[in-house]
Amino acid sequence: MNWYRTYLLPGLVFQSVVIGGGYATGRELIEFFLPSGPVGGLLGLLVAGAVFGLVLAAGFEFARVFRAYDYRHFCQALLGRGWVLFELAFCVLLLLILSVIGSAAGEMLADNLGAPPLAGTLLLMVAISVLTFTGSETIKQVLAGWSFLLYFVYALLVVLAFHQFGDDIVTAYTKADVGSGWLQSGILYSGYNLAVLPAVLFVVARQTRRRQAVGAGLLAGLVAIIPAMGFYVAMMGAYPAIGEQAVPANYLMTLLGMKWFELLFQVVVFGTFIETGTALLHAVNERLDGWLVDSGQSLPRLARPAVALAFLCVAIFAAARIGIIDLIAQGYNALTLVFIAVLVLPLLSYGLWRIGRADRSTITGRGNGSPQASAAGQAAEENAKP
Repeated sequence: MNWYRTYLLPGLVFQSVVIGGGYATGRELIEFFLPSGPVGGLLGLLVAGAVFGLVLAAGFEFARVFRAYDYRHFCQALLGRGWVLFELAFCVLLLLILSVIGSAAGEMLADNLGAPPLAGTLLLMVAISVLTFTGSETIKQVLAGWSFLLYFVYALLVVLAFHQFGDDIVTAYTKADVGSGWLQSGILYSGYNLAVLPAVLFVVARQTRRRQAVGAGLLAGLVAIIPAMGFYVAMMGAYPAIGEQAVPANYLMTLLGMKWFELLFQVVVFGTFIETGTALLHAVNERLDGWLVDSGQSLPRLARPAVALAFLCVAIFAAARIGIIDLIAQGYNALTLVFIAVLVLPLLSYGLWRIGRADRSTITGRGNGSPQASAAGQAAEENAKP
């Protein structure tokens, strides 16, 4: 159980946050990777997984060393006064992701149950609000538990896809050339998804050693990308027509023609929308709570669902005015470079330098005889332990 909470749970929570805005509908994978073709797209996803792992490992270790477990304190430690740039970009991304999942949830219920799109959106809003009220421990358990179910369903999807149109999948991979741009696509895709890194820091607060933080980060990259790769391979059974679909997941379910599995898949995907929205809005609540704690107060529990509802209402209005394809094509592409500039690159340069400096401070702390320096050295030594 300790191994699970230390190493696997962070990856399950990260995957839960990423999937709703990252690949649950399939549109995101089409947008970033299909231009490189079946083989190139798969290579791009491998690149994305590797980048996920490296950056998450650095991020988890940075949070551990500096005890920065909400995105306000994390970005202040990493960016100094420039943390405001991340906050602005994060709020924009938050609204964008909430718009995408709100729009997709509405379309999903409309397509499957004939209900008005607003019904699916309202159901999503209520579920997210309830979960944000419950607190960190319940959110961890729900996100992790749903991730296990998601893994099972995505594995079943791959099996059914090969059973139904395996020859088409094999043909797509054997006859298609390796397209260009897959390396760039993998980096860009990971760039905007890693913007949610500070949103999952609450789950690594119990890590006490470097090997735990780094191991959890590397494993998280693998955990997050495996379902995406399986989904992408399954979609190649409808290549290239699937590239024109607003919600490729729905199109794939129609081709499979299995109502029971379509219902199961839609329930799981709807759950991922709830997961993603909950984790992101929980991060906002934790940021507000951290700010209030610094001033001797705390965020009232009832304020948490109120904050969530406020963001959801603003985001859903945007989704009603702009289609899902435009939201993904225009919004994500623009924000990707921003987050690479204000989070990924600073973390892999200045962030790693600060971690190394903290290591060196342990030696300095032990070499100074004053009680204050000795205490500081002991604290730094404890945080920097490998």
